Amino acid sequence: MSTKDFVEKDYYKVLGVPKDATDAEVKKAYRKLAREFHPDANKGDSKAEERFKEISEANDVLGDPKRRKEYDEARALFGNGGFRAGPGGAGGNFNFDLGDLFGGAPGGGGQGGGAGGFGGGGLGDVFGGLFNRGGAGTRVQPRRGQDIESEVTLSFTEAVDGATVPLRMSSQAPCKACSGTGDKNGTPRVCPTCVGTGQVSRGTGGGFSLTDPCVDCKGRGLIAQDPCDVCKGSGRAKSARTMQVRIPAGVLDGQRIRLRGKGSPGERGGPAGDLYVVVHVDAHPVFGRRGDNLTVTVPVTFAEAALGGEVKVPTLGGPPVTLKLPPGTPNGRTMRARGKGAVRKDGTRGDLLVTVEVAVPGDLGAEAQEALEAYRKATAGEDPRAELFQAAKGA
Repeated sequence: MSTKDFVEKDYYKVLGVPKDATDAEVKKAYRKLAREFHPDANKGDSKAEERFKEISEANDVLGDPKRRKEYDEARALFGNGGFRAGPGGAGGNFNFDLGDLFGGAPGGGGQGGGAGGFGGGGLGDVFGGLFNRGGAGTRVQPRRGQDIESEVTLSFTEAVDGATVPLRMSSQAPCKACSGTGDKNGTPRVCPTCVGTGQVSRGTGGGFSLTDPCVDCKGRGLIAQDPCDVCKGSGRAKSARTMQVRIPAGVLDGQRIRLRGKGSPGERGGPAGDLYVVVHVDAHPVFGRRGDNLTVTVPVTFAEAALGGEVKVPTLGGPPVTLKLPPGTPNGRTMRARGKGAVRKDGTRGDLLVTVEVAVPGDLGAEAQEALEAYRKATAGEDPRAELFQAAKGA
């Protein structure tokens, strides 16, 4: 906001007080209006927000005795848009355009930069720092809420099928004792350092500048006049809440899920932060996971592997499926049951990967042992390790 705007604005009218109002009357009027038009009490009302900014701006000037004196003097000098030259001036009043006085080009306001031109920068150099501190107008900006991170542990089945789980979280929320203002009376003042923006700029050289949070108001844009005992003037306090969170199907162990707008509430109409949930998945006694596919190891007898046959295989949460083993199935072969895996993002399912494991009996009965002895004699000429030794010699 320009110095011209400050001079032309009637802050006494904004607060509804006379020009000879005492400091106590100014403060009382500001508190009453601030409570009425505070953004937290008028959520979504843009007109109330603009009114609150005007009220805060007026209090920032009239609530400071030094700035109020400067404001009154400037209004007396330029309040009617003209400069009073006094009795000796031709015509009594010289009507200069305030835009020329405050925003004129350097050296271009008068003859040779004398009394008419005020040297290099015009009257803007004289009054530029009185009202427009920090290079920006008094604008209390909305502030986004903080992000929150939480953890949840799911069973293997919940991770595959998805689940809704309760999460109890502690986060920063508007202080209930002061309605998020940080002030006992609900009437904070605009930070004079950042002029309500919550940010300050610093030069880095070469014409570049960086914006940092204001250290005086900690990025809030407001400073409590009488700090709240609960939040110590920050306007934020710890809040515990329980939220029902839907974890999507097919989530993986260690995956970080982002839930937009489920974090800490914002300030002054700002958006809420995000919630990040880190998922931990318990192991299953039977099934494993490989991406979108589930895995399972199924024991089979030597006869089933050698002669072939049909075996039933369990599935996660569903009826078993029957797989056909071809004759001569080796130990460790993996077969696929399509559509029996984890849920993918598109709603389809991965596969169930079934690994065959030939079970060797630990105790054979007499009849089984006799049959195996007969089998060993029948296959005495076969050496399954012949190729192994041959390949070892060749290496």
